[in-house]
Amino acid sequence: MSIDNIISQAVASAVKELYGVDTAPESIVPTTTKKEFEGNLTVVVFPWVKAARKSPEAVGQEIGQWLVDNEPAVNRFNVIKGFLNIVIEPTFWNSVLLHISGEPHYGLKEVTPESPLMMVEYSSPNTNKPLHLGHVRNNLLGFSLSEILKACGNRVVKTNIVNDRGIHICKSMLAWQKWGDGITPEKAGKKGDHLIGDFYVLFDKHYKAEVAELMEKQNMTKEEAEAASPLMQEARAMLRKWEAKDPEVRELWAMMNRWVYDGFDETYRRMGVDFDKIYYESDTYLEGKEKVMEGLEKGIMYRKDDGSVWADLTPDGLDHKLLLRSDGTSVYMTQDIGTAKLRYQDYPIDRMIYVVGNEQNYHFQVLSLLLDKLGFKWGKDLVHFSYGMVELPEGKMKSREGTVVDADDLMDEMVNDAREVSRELGKLDGMTSEESEAVAETVGLGALKYFLLKVDPRKNITFDPRESIDFNGNTGPFIQYTYARIRSLLRKAAEAGMTVGNYAAVVPCEKEISLIQALADFPSTVEEAGRNFSPAIIANYTYDLVKQYNQFYHDCSILRETDEPTRSLRLAISGMTARVVKTAMGLLGINVPERM
Repeated sequence: MSIDNIISQAVASAVKELYGVDTAPESIVPTTTKKEFEGNLTVVVFPWVKAARKSPEAVGQEIGQWLVDNEPAVNRFNVIKGFLNIVIEPTFWNSVLLHISGEPHYGLKEVTPESPLMMVEYSSPNTNKPLHLGHVRNNLLGFSLSEILKACGNRVVKTNIVNDRGIHICKSMLAWQKWGDGITPEKAGKKGDHLIGDFYVLFDKHYKAEVAELMEKQNMTKEEAEAASPLMQEARAMLRKWEAKDPEVRELWAMMNRWVYDGFDETYRRMGVDFDKIYYESDTYLEGKEKVMEGLEKGIMYRKDDGSVWADLTPDGLDHKLLLRSDGTSVYMTQDIGTAKLRYQDYPIDRMIYVVGNEQNYHFQVLSLLLDKLGFKWGKDLVHFSYGMVELPEGKMKSREGTVVDADDLMDEMVNDAREVSRELGKLDGMTSEESEAVAETVGLGALKYFLLKVDPRKNITFDPRESIDFNGNTGPFIQYTYARIRSLLRKAAEAGMTVGNYAAVVPCEKEISLIQALADFPSTVEEAGRNFSPAIIANYTYDLVKQYNQFYHDCSILRETDEPTRSLRLAISGMTARVVKTAMGLLGINVPERM
């Protein structure tokens, strides 16, 4: 039993005996005592003041004294207003450490066939361009959130919806037809997603030139020129042919998408993310159109004179939402309705979580309402895990203009930076070239992932590659280096024949108690991260733990400690810290090197 549970149960017993009040132990949640006060754990006593008919201070004194008299884990206490600060018996922390060291999957709850099933959608790429920095944050958040939810005892299905149809796809296809001259990824020596992205940028370049020429030579407004653009009209005609299943257009589409999927798979593998089930918009949009037509028949939607289909959401405080264009083609909302239908047919989902940027907040408000109106009971329960955008020091990125930071290039740059910084600091000394490359890959990608995950997901962030590689401060490399340092310490201990013996009678010092308590907090930290959908909680817990360990390592002798029980305690703390760091970083999708 954890120290938090011991105190919760003891306080519940105290309240029952002192005031005759039945309190569920799980409703009593001890927190870590603030640093300015003496104590390890703090319990708020206000809930029992009315029943006791005494002041909060008096209630705190009575409960505190009961704990000292009846609970061996409690050494002493103090009361600040309505807050009972409890000092745990120092040697009791040794039994806490012994207990958590004996748990093989410490901090992770068991997942059973009866566990709630959560589906997490992330990535959602378009097949007209490679993944970029924004996609990287999305993928890392989605993957990490999935791992955290699993650690909280849920079954999780990681899913991806690939936007493989639509006008943006037709733009790349048309540009390849016009200016590609039969080029393939093999001929170009490029990943397929990069090649297709080049044609998307090329289309936009020609389209802008065409619009500018129409505005100048025919004195059109920008809107008129865009509507009259022959290039855009050709792209729209290609989309209509695609929806009509024109064999030639479908064959070109399938070929170019294959190139992109091969490229995506390579990027996903290197990034360390995966999926249990992939859906394709080309399969789901028809399901969505079918549901929209059902809604039209039932009077939930309406048709305008131009043939387009809309939903009136003004009674819900929103506006009118387009679902089918006048030419019969669908929009993203239609596809999302179809995808949701298929997912709930495929899986008995208890909760559906969409990892999508905050610029789509309104979209998911609408989707939730429409699903509910269309009769899907789970419509109102969907979760939009909304996150902020990633910007560069130079500003925003734009795909059409080719100014995005490509995910593959970014990972290459991060690994190169890690290699350079590690070499400068002597971190790669004595390693073979293969070992140093493996470390550079681990540190570079760890730096990238940690930088993007340590910030509250709801916040926008500015990504600075060099800042993320720093081996000091709140960074991935700092945590990875500390882990490698602990592993080195444990190897030296093993080589010297030092083992963890009996440390039960040792009175731990303040730094040792602080570390053990931090380790004991890991399970509740994982639960909090799952409850709040926030990998940042795990990241910052791990940084604080590592920072504490480094101070302990600096102040407390370990291998040179001559008292065997004390050395055993410190080796046990070190070993457990390494385990928790590895587990925590794993929940973020970050590897830790054994040597560095």
